[in-house]
Amino acid sequence: MVNFLNSLNNFLWGLPLLIVVIMIALYFTARSGFFTVSHFGYILKNTLGSLTSKEANTKKEGQVSPFEAVCVAIGGCVGGANISGVATAIATGGPGAIFWMWVYAFFGMMLKLAEIALGCYYRSQDEKGNYYGGAQYYIEKGIGREMGKTKFAAAFSVLFCLAFIFQAIQGSQGYNIAETLNMAFGWNMIVVTLVYSLFVVWVIWNGTPHISMVASRAVPFMCIIYLLGGIAIIIFNINQVPAAIVSIFKDAFTGHAAVGGFIGASVAQAIRQGVNRSVNSNEAGMGSSPLVHGSADTVHPIRQGMWGSFEVFIDTLVVCSITALAVVTSGAWTSGSKGVTLTIEAFSTVFGPFAQYYIAILIILFGFTTTAGYFVYYQNLIAYLLRKNPKVRDRVITFFKLWFPLWNVPIVAFITLTNNDAELFWTIVSIVTIFPTIINLIALVLLHNKFFTIFRDYKARYFGEGTPELKYVFYEDDPAVFAEEEAIRKEVRRIAAEHK
Repeated sequence: MVNFLNSLNNFLWGLPLLIVVIMIALYFTARSGFFTVSHFGYILKNTLGSLTSKEANTKKEGQVSPFEAVCVAIGGCVGGANISGVATAIATGGPGAIFWMWVYAFFGMMLKLAEIALGCYYRSQDEKGNYYGGAQYYIEKGIGREMGKTKFAAAFSVLFCLAFIFQAIQGSQGYNIAETLNMAFGWNMIVVTLVYSLFVVWVIWNGTPHISMVASRAVPFMCIIYLLGGIAIIIFNINQVPAAIVSIFKDAFTGHAAVGGFIGASVAQAIRQGVNRSVNSNEAGMGSSPLVHGSADTVHPIRQGMWGSFEVFIDTLVVCSITALAVVTSGAWTSGSKGVTLTIEAFSTVFGPFAQYYIAILIILFGFTTTAGYFVYYQNLIAYLLRKNPKVRDRVITFFKLWFPLWNVPIVAFITLTNNDAELFWTIVSIVTIFPTIINLIALVLLHNKFFTIFRDYKARYFGEGTPELKYVFYEDDPAVFAEEEAIRKEVRRIAAEHK
């Protein structure tokens, strides 16, 4: 079984697909005039620089604020992949994997801006007035209604939902947390997973508003604390930084020979591990972030999309890079360890025994916010699939609140009882990630002209470049579209009333 999963992962994440993924991200970046580079200061001003502004924290009923949306999204992507996943990528692909991780993140900043902007533009309200957005909506409305590919879009949107929900088979960060606490305290991984899963059930039972509130408080704190520790490792090993940087760039094109407990890696392994981990971590192109950003109360789809660029920057170019440099400069990466164990070894070179407790606390926070973020995503998709049957929808979501966290237990049990480690866990993550990513990237390619219409409209309105190209900033602002959507909501409300 394990050999089959490894072979399947290597096939799915082969070089042909990786090149296509990078080229799509490159296309959006180049056609935008390298907007995320030339206007990086503007993006920071309207994201990080606006955290205390009225715009970033305002929300109407049925929506979340732009800041809450980005906290849920960052919480969903800043998780075990940043601590355990990056370490595993280096342990398997060598330091060169970090270069390819950076490459995808660099171009992925624009790709994520595009998918979030489309998710916001095509967002919908449910029968209660709550806003939802995501790839399923821009597939249905953009490809289906506007491009006239109705049947294809109907099937493709459902396929995206099912493929994304299938990711739940990886569990909800239970393995990363169990591995860390086992390393730190020797606690039984299956017991830890069960306790953690019950805690997650308790938290998510209160729904999305509660999750967004928790995320908006936990995410900034956990990122800052982790970054401070990682920077301390790098400063302590500052004399190794030049050699580490050289190794990252050199090994990206030459591979790395076996050294210490490291068994060696080819260029193909470096590319596969780097791009794979970058997608898993910052989720650019996966279609996840639009699922929460579509609920944000924003003035323009592009304005909210810039938060996506900020997410990629923080997640990969900052947090993942800190982990990578800490692991490489400390020399721990040649030990033969993988996952969070390798990260703890790197931090232990400076913090000693305290490192395991430090990482244990952070991995719990990172794991929980990722779990909470993904629950919001799954709930959104279930609501879409069953939107015309509210009674069944509510029952399925209630069941999912129990199943999603508790599924951690059999996943962790399978990995541990078969004497496997973090590499198998990240192999499972990679396999289930590829399917929604492919579907979403196809949708983005088909809708690229629509996105750039929205993009030019924003530049016309806010930069004074040309004339606004959109009569309505959001798709449903069009009275004709609103009437069509309201007819659907009216029917849903009628069905719900009949079943009371």
